[in-house]
Amino acid sequence: MLNPAMRNRVAALCVALGCAGVAAAQPKYPTKPIRLLTPFAAGGGSDILARLIGPKLHEAWGQPIVVDNRGGGGGTLGAGIVVAAVPDGYTLILVSASYGANAALYRLPYDSVTGITPVILIGETGLVVTMPPASPIRSMKAFIADARANPNKYNFGSSGSGGLGHLAGELFMLESKAKLSHVPYKGSGPVMTALLSGEVHTSFSSIVPSIPHIKAGRLRAIGVTPPKRVKALAEVPTIGETVPGYEVIHWYGIWGPKGLPDNVVGLWNREVARILKTDAMQTWFAREGMEPAGGPPDQFRDRIRSDAEKWKRVVREAKIPVAG
Repeated sequence: MLNPAMRNRVAALCVALGCAGVAAAQPKYPTKPIRLLTPFAAGGGSDILARLIGPKLHEAWGQPIVVDNRGGGGGTLGAGIVVAAVPDGYTLILVSASYGANAALYRLPYDSVTGITPVILIGETGLVVTMPPASPIRSMKAFIADARANPNKYNFGSSGSGGLGHLAGELFMLESKAKLSHVPYKGSGPVMTALLSGEVHTSFSSIVPSIPHIKAGRLRAIGVTPPKRVKALAEVPTIGETVPGYEVIHWYGIWGPKGLPDNVVGLWNREVARILKTDAMQTWFAREGMEPAGGPPDQFRDRIRSDAEKWKRVVREAKIPVAG
């Protein structure tokens, strides 16, 4: 990768020679397999999206996209690996909105906003609160009333301490005055397993991996976190209909190490945006209750920044200890 001084020399040479040799200054990419990390165990929303988008990139570029699940630390383990990676375009990560929340609960050795290279915001959705079908709780109003009357009667699973599902639950407790117990797991896949087995009572989980179980009757949805109802779960009310002002947006995006070359960022941004617009992906998004995004890298950075500020406020108000 060219350092800043070398890039300036190339730019000056471009002016002098009419840019004839600029193409040669950019190394061909990609020329070998690319590792796309997901910071949670297999079966979660980020893993599902990585395995949908990866083969399409393989088709376009002729190089394999190797999905590498690195769960742990609410997503911080996988993120830390990519932050420390060589910024050559061969190690990137597909994260969920938990990444925007991590800066609130962990003393990270990097800045979650300026210490990375954002590539593209893939899409936005919400979280859904579910219960096993055998549960007597059938509405958010009933859930809040029982949880207020019986503090810690209910526990909620999350994909890890500091993840979005954890902080969404903390925000819920702040605004509803209900008291729940938190049970962290290493990804949304294990949370689904715990919910289905009755190991936990409920969760604030991504709609993407939850919908198949809701549609099959294995879980009962009682509330969604976006400010408006989700088309794919139109019969499920928002939590804000019971707890005015409550909202949590869940998103997915791709970023790489700080210093990722502009040509690599541009190629990834354009190709992923193209994939998001295909009929197959549009159909998948609609079925899974997700809105495709796209847009320039800075739009993704702005989303991370706004989430980090929001969740730092929640951590402060809920008096949650910061780890690390």
